Amino acid sequence: MVGAKTLKAVNSLNVIDVYLDALQDIGQALPRQDIQRAVDILYEAWQHSGTVFTMGNGGSASTASHLACDLAKCTIVPGRQRLKAMALVDNVPLVSAWTNDSGFGSIFAEQLEPWLREGDVVIGLSVHGGSGAGDAGPWSQNLVQAVCLARERRARVIGFSGFDGGALKEMADVCLVIPVDEEPLGTPLVESYHVALHHLICTALRLRIWEDGDE
Repeated sequence: MVGAKTLKAVNSLNVIDVYLDALQDIGQALPRQDIQRAVDILYEAWQHSGTVFTMGNGGSASTASHLACDLAKCTIVPGRQRLKAMALVDNVPLVSAWTNDSGFGSIFAEQLEPWLREGDVVIGLSVHGGSGAGDAGPWSQNLVQAVCLARERRARVIGFSGFDGGALKEMADVCLVIPVDEEPLGTPLVESYHVALHHLICTALRLRIWEDGDE
């Protein structure tokens, strides 16, 4: 893991240097082959007119919405078909309806139920990847339920996680795990890098689509 000893020693006087140094260290440590695999999976979905569904909780919900926006718009290449992308966090009435009737753990799987097909891609974003628990019980079990459905439907799964990767690391076709495991900076660093990686992936995917006609 990146910067464990340094992160333990963080305080109000050194936090700026520690945070920025950790961002640099993480960038060097990330496995390039996993990032490329995520781009490949999305490219294959684009080739076969699949749909990409994104999901997350808390700060990761906002990243899921942002990612779906960028996948739909920032990958556009004139004259080529567009990638279909949808964030499962954006329909608040539907999310609250499923929460009210079936519990919060159901909100993503139930939305996917009528739509998800073989060749589609489900992207789950979670700091802990479904491991750990809080006052309401185990974290991010709504992501785990949705990934189980994706596996049943033979859809592909991309995970964005941190710490030990959690269930997403075990269940996804590829999981981009941000290699930090220390608080108080662990969660902010993981969420920051998820956004950086999603911008990188969207840029790489657009270039891949642009080059498609030249192959």
